[in-house]
Amino acid sequence: MKRCPECRRDYYDDTLLYCLDDGNALLEGPASGSGASDEPATAILHSTAASGETPTRAQIHTTEQTAVFPQGAEAEPRESLGGLAEKQSFSANRAAEPLIAAVVAVAVLVGGFFGYRYFSPAKQIESIAVMPFVNESGNADVEYLSDGMTETLISSLSQMPNLQVKARSSVFRYKGKDTDPKTIGKELNVQAILNGRVMQRGDQLTLSAELVDVTTENVIWSKRYDRRLADAQAVQGEIAQDVSARLRSKLVGDGGPEQKNQAVSPEAYQAYLKGRFYLSQDTEESLKKSVEQFSRAISLEPNYAQAYAGLATVYAEISSQYLPPSEAMPKAKDAVLKALALDGSLAEAHLALAEIHWWSDWDFPAAEQEFKRAIELNPNEPKYYSLYGLFLARTLARFDEGKTMAERALQVDSLAPDVRSNIASVFYTSRQFDRVIQEANKLLEQDRNSASGHRLLGGAYLLKGQYEQAIVELEKAVDRENGFGLERLGYAYAAAGRKNDALKKIAELQSLAERKYIPPMWFARIYVGLGDKERAFEWLEKAYAGRDDALTHLKTDPLLDSLRADPRFTDLTRRVGLPE
Repeated sequence: MKRCPECRRDYYDDTLLYCLDDGNALLEGPASGSGASDEPATAILHSTAASGETPTRAQIHTTEQTAVFPQGAEAEPRESLGGLAEKQSFSANRAAEPLIAAVVAVAVLVGGFFGYRYFSPAKQIESIAVMPFVNESGNADVEYLSDGMTETLISSLSQMPNLQVKARSSVFRYKGKDTDPKTIGKELNVQAILNGRVMQRGDQLTLSAELVDVTTENVIWSKRYDRRLADAQAVQGEIAQDVSARLRSKLVGDGGPEQKNQAVSPEAYQAYLKGRFYLSQDTEESLKKSVEQFSRAISLEPNYAQAYAGLATVYAEISSQYLPPSEAMPKAKDAVLKALALDGSLAEAHLALAEIHWWSDWDFPAAEQEFKRAIELNPNEPKYYSLYGLFLARTLARFDEGKTMAERALQVDSLAPDVRSNIASVFYTSRQFDRVIQEANKLLEQDRNSASGHRLLGGAYLLKGQYEQAIVELEKAVDRENGFGLERLGYAYAAAGRKNDALKKIAELQSLAERKYIPPMWFARIYVGLGDKERAFEWLEKAYAGRDDALTHLKTDPLLDSLRADPRFTDLTRRVGLPE
């Protein structure tokens, strides 16, 4: 049995470490006996420091009817206005003061130690990371379940105010790694982590979860859930509610509203989790599978708002990469409008709509409004700040604001590669090429094979006129990204005087275009490098006809600087709707 020293509540669950009512650390033993006289009053030390400060002195009093030691003016002996007896008593008190002072000092020191050790208020938890759940099924085909549980729990806990929850991009770098809680806490700057394990055997599902204090590595809470696979969505919600209830007593202020979950059929929920799993893989093949799974979830549950939001996100990602914008973006917009009609509070849907307004509609005020709404709904997601910052800098040329947003993303998650890549892109757009090199090198410190790190480093060297260094880095980027960035490499060849190599890259792009979508802007950039303005404008017009999203960078793209004095370029900028 354990007890709370403050409210004196008894707990029979020995796994509990903190009181559910007031958050104080629990002690071994019962809170009370049969009556007030069964147990001596307990001395409790109260800090006089301001909230959040380290206690420096204590006022001692006890519960029940025990003596109180006052401080200040009341603690000093008062000289009586009466006769000798009172003066003699005062003299005796003066003689005893050294002994009394010594006893009080020892009492304060000993009491202070035990009071700090056992009775100081429990640390409030204001930040948490949901670590990737471990798939213990021995079957890679159910990996979607462990990853999906992680993502949905992140989403659920993110709804709690006063709690910072690390985003998916922050925690999934630890997947498959045996990293101790203290290291995770230091790297992610969180106070607690939630670990989980998933086991599926046939239609039986077993989940175990534990909440760990990263400073002490103590388990604050743990529980095992044995359910049917058909109850996967329900158990995810159950874990979120249990963790929320546990954290609520340790948060500043109200724990916030309960997470709202749309109940759907088990088959639809599993299809949704698979859609998210394939979306996170971010390859051409996985994104196609993601579309299939989200579409299946919608066919099973036509009012599944989250599945529509997921589908919109996939189509926005596919656009200009694997499908022409004219094909992908209308599908994305149709899905996102259905998602928001069903649930206007989905941050993911607002982000997808921001991207559609930005890249396809060229409605930049509407895009900015949706970015702000997405951030308002989910302030813990670094991707939202990062993309908003890129939008402000690249499209609107509001470089200072873009940098502020990109730096905010880094504050939320300084280790996410996409966040680091986007802030480097902000510096690239604003012609701060030394800062680009600095950020690109940080990316390469995290991952020597980072394609975006090599691409950004090569781009900065290119604009600084260091062509040979640029070519080395850009060739590495193209090799690692399966052809992505070919146009920047072609431009570098042209700038370095290697015209034949630049023309070979154009031929390579033409060959690729027979099998997959290639943005017209890629051709235009190489022709700019070659100094062939007529061919460059020819491809820019093709980009305009095809709604190439790269046209939203016309105003700030350094590779297009040699075209800016041409009236055709001014006219194109006006038609795209970019601010003057």
